Amino acid sequence: MEQNYLIEVRDVNKNYKGRKALKNISFDVGKGEVLGIIGPNGAGKTTLISLLATINKPESGKIHIFGEDILKNPEKVRANLGYVPQETALYPMLTAYENLDFWGGIYGVDNKLKKEKIDRTLQLLRLEDRKNDKVKTFSGGMKKRLNIAASLLHDPELLIMDEPTAGVDILSRATIAELVLELKKSGRTILITSHHIDELEHLCDRILVLREGDLLYSGSVEEILRSTGNDDLEQLMLKLEEV
Repeated sequence: MEQNYLIEVRDVNKNYKGRKALKNISFDVGKGEVLGIIGPNGAGKTTLISLLATINKPESGKIHIFGEDILKNPEKVRANLGYVPQETALYPMLTAYENLDFWGGIYGVDNKLKKEKIDRTLQLLRLEDRKNDKVKTFSGGMKKRLNIAASLLHDPELLIMDEPTAGVDILSRATIAELVLELKKSGRTILITSHHIDELEHLCDRILVLREGDLLYSGSVEEILRSTGNDDLEQLMLKLEEV
């Protein structure tokens, strides 16, 4: 496949619980692009994310990330990919610092650089003043921010986040939005699913709209609104949920 895209998805199909969760999905993601993925419940957003994060495999089709076939070379892809699932993967009895120290080891971060990277990511996610507190004392938003911090320890070129602002407080939502903009400035490629459509309108270069496993629309917010005749993405989502 051509090398000018960081992610290339071609004719991907995936079944889930006896139904087609994704149907012949194809799209590309350019290096340094922020891509939002939206759709009603059951649209296939999390299924698509799980394939791109190399957690699940497609029934058919091809996915190349960093020029690598994810089925043939998943380890090469994972080495430069940060993944933030909906559910936090943290140890409540450990401190924030201890959690990041653990994940730094999992990601193979050099021990000589680990402390510096942990301190930097804690600062980036506004958690430096809580680094010695046990995670069980954290709010849902703070846990989500710490989960994001863990995914950044190995300086991945690609960050994939599944509903990072779902159920979090206003401060955490703002912090995560600021983080996305900061990472975009540094040239990272970011994929985000979210029910907070207003956030994606401001953060993303391009949007994919899914419904029942089909890719309905792909383009900038302006392009999608123009082609669908809607005033904003919220209006489009309401129409899709009614169908």
